[in-house]
Amino acid sequence: MAKKPASKPAPARSKGGPREPAVREIANPNPDRPPTHPPPLPLDQVLGQDRAKAILNASIRSGRVHHAWIFHGPRGVGKFTAALSFAALLLDPTTTSPAKGPPRADPDSPVARLLATGSHPDLHVVRKELARYHEDPRIRERKLSNIPVDVVRTFLLDPGNLAAAVSGPSLASKVFIVDEAELLAGPAQNAVLKFLEEPPERTVVILVTSSEEALLPTIRSRCQRVPFLPLTPTDLSAWLKRAGISLHAAERDWLIAFAQGAPGVIDAASRLGLAAWWQRLAPMLDQCAQGLYSPDLGPACHQLVDEFAQAQEKSGPNVSKDASNKEGAAWMLRLLAHRWSATLATSPDASLACLDAISASEHEIDANVNLLFVFEKLSAEFADASSTRV
Repeated sequence: MAKKPASKPAPARSKGGPREPAVREIANPNPDRPPTHPPPLPLDQVLGQDRAKAILNASIRSGRVHHAWIFHGPRGVGKFTAALSFAALLLDPTTTSPAKGPPRADPDSPVARLLATGSHPDLHVVRKELARYHEDPRIRERKLSNIPVDVVRTFLLDPGNLAAAVSGPSLASKVFIVDEAELLAGPAQNAVLKFLEEPPERTVVILVTSSEEALLPTIRSRCQRVPFLPLTPTDLSAWLKRAGISLHAAERDWLIAFAQGAPGVIDAASRLGLAAWWQRLAPMLDQCAQGLYSPDLGPACHQLVDEFAQAQEKSGPNVSKDASNKEGAAWMLRLLAHRWSATLATSPDASLACLDAISASEHEIDANVNLLFVFEKLSAEFADASSTRV
């Protein structure tokens, strides 16, 4: 049996896997103004998601669009991309529904040109980073860990109650996309709920979330739900080609397997260099799989997460070090879970025990247990789980 380091009592174990890390960071060339959104794709060009697109297309064809939507599913599978595409069709008066084929809008229309440059005044993307641009300096200085009610009031409620800036016979006059809606703080959810209960005419709200259960039941009951699923490997290969991401074959294959159908995860993992994390840790994990404790695994995991958090902290004046540590740890747990998920078929008992240990470690991280301790404990548990089954 591998020798475990001294440990604190473990918390109750979760039945689910580790929480997924955030995958989207919008580049902002002007730090004094809120970041814009990327140009919307035509909805039919959103990869995969046939069921979701069918629901949205049917809504447009009916001419009666519900005022509140929840786009839910795993992170990075195209929910935000589809929300932009749907919003573009709703805001453009040139949108038509031909007898054959999906609804389309004139790509050269005035509204399409505004959307392409991220300057349409009636399309609002609400995310936690907007706190940096709030008029109240106390809000600007807050650490970015959730979407506070002040951001909701300033960037959703206030503009939502104003007249639309662009007039025309479109299906909606204003669209609000709340990205990572699961981060809405308690008072912020209550404010959104009141807005959904008494929506301004022709205003549409789209809540994009990977944790639908974090939203109030009363919010969910007022929304049309649209499920998004992981993409196929073929779709992921098409996404890589479209994104112009060139990778060596081994790295490409590893990223596609690691992403589990989420192109956003491939994008983030390639930017963050997670393939290099894997190359460094794989020999130590193989040692654990042989039932041998690797004294270097825990410190290596901790170092990589710490370097990630330091880089994140330097990216902005009010980036939370605690949130950055937890995001880096979430990426690390996802990588470790990927390793043991790959051996479920050949070593089910040991792999399930390792995955259970990873789930338990998430609770320890949430409780602010020292990260080095968490990873050293995990490495001992990996070796123990394998040594009893080798």
